[in-house]
Order: sequence, then structure tokens, then C-alpha cells
Amino acid sequence: MQDLDGGVARFRERVLPRKAGLFRRLATNHAPHTLFIGCSDARVVPELITQSEPGELFVIRTAGNIVPVYRGDADGVAASIEYAVTALGVSTIVVCGHSACGAMTAVATGADLAAMPSVAAWLGHVHAANIEGESRDAAVAALVRGNVAEQLDNLLTHPSVARAVADSAVELRGWVYDIATGSVRPVEPASALSA
Repeated sequence: MQDLDGGVARFRERVLPRKAGLFRRLATNHAPHTLFIGCSDARVVPELITQSEPGELFVIRTAGNIVPVYRGDADGVAASIEYAVTALGVSTIVVCGHSACGAMTAVATGADLAAMPSVAAWLGHVHAANIEGESRDAAVAALVRGNVAEQLDNLLTHPSVARAVADSAVELRGWVYDIATGSVRPVEPASALSA
């Protein structure tokens, strides 16, 4: 906790004064241009990867960057998506997977998740094809890409996203971020690949 408290103190002493104008504007204006849906993995920091300022990204982080298919019930991911698209008017939605994803590794390898039933249920949302017969690393990498493609399609089941895409008000983008190199590779929706 000491590191966190020290970080807050350094932010208030060093960062906040240099960006005082930005934070004054942000205190009364919330207008991000992008909804960034990424993995909860601590190594994947959307603002750092995109070099975005505070207020530019509306961020949802879930294990495995999963976007469940819209069901119309109380769901924090669905509510955040709907708010970003309808209330905030974001113009871009990025789904970002990443190298060495623990969630995709668990799916690809059939990990025993009996001690983590909530994690197991959450990973049940992943239906991207698992690649058999390849090395473990290749199978995980293929699943990471396939999962991003699947989540892009899942976004289109959300009524607010479907309307915005149909009206050309929102662009969907899929990325896979490589932690070691910092590279970002694009991914097409699964429906575009099978069309």
C-alpha cells in the first residue's frame, strides 16, 4: 500500500501541476473518442500503449478481453458498452488481445479451473477455434487472434453498437498487442473472415 500512496503523492506533486489545465477541463467534460476493451492483465496498459491522455479512452478491462453476447440483462460489460456508445458517442471501439494471455492459455491448454469456478464460467464465453497439433505457444497465439475476432462479432449483438455501426458512427477495430516488442497487429471480425 505504501507504493500506491507514494504514487498518489508523486502524481499530485509532479504530474497534476504540469497538466492542471487538462484536469480542470476533465473535471467538467467527459468526451472520450475511443472505447478500448482490453484484458485485465497488468502488463497491458491501454493509455501507455496508445500514448493517450486522460479522458481520451473509455476503458473496459476483462479477463481475456471478453465481450459476452448481448442478453439484455444486468451486465457491467454491456452497460459500459451501451454508455460509451450512446451517452458518450465514442467513434471507435477497439478490442485488444495480447501475447501470453493467461486466459487464452487456460482455454487453449484445457487448464483445470475447478478452484476458480467464476473464471471457468467467464472463459466459457470463448468459442474461437482452438488450434490443435501446433506448439502450445502457436495454439495460444492463434486463440488470442481468434478470440479478438470473436469478440468483435459479439460487439455487434449489442443493439447500441449495431445501430452505430449501421449508421457509420462507430468503427470497430481488433488488435493483438505483443508485450515484448510493443507491436500491434490488426484483426478482422470472425464474420469478415468467413464471408
